[in-house]
Amino acid sequence: QVQLAESGGGSVQPGGSLRLSCAASGNIFNINLMGWYRQAQGKERELVARISSRGVTNYADSVKGRFTIAMDNAKNTVNLQMNNMKPEDTAVFYCNANIRSIYGWREYWGQGTQVIVSS
Repeated sequence: QVQLAESGGGSVQPGGSLRLSCAASGNIFNINLMGWYRQAQGKERELVARISSRGVTNYADSVKGRFTIAMDNAKNTVNLQMNNMKPEDTAVFYCNANIRSIYGWREYWGQGTQVIVSS
């Protein structure tokens, strides 16, 4: 069974930094896309950043220049470095991945990690 395990959430003051990590485990044949989404209270889930196995990245306009996504293909991990954080970054962050396993290609989600930006 394929699972995504997230770590690194927590609380930080405005202007501070956090690093989120996500590791995919299980009977994985291939991963072609990994990313992070977030959902603030009362709002819909939105894309934060994603990266393909070839290193092509996409960022939400609201995080460009502040967040950096990186993927380690060998370790099946994706990290999100978040700098100069703002109160509006407060949300539950979810790891997402397109993974090929014995079940074929499927989209997987982590359980989410809370990020709070507050003074």
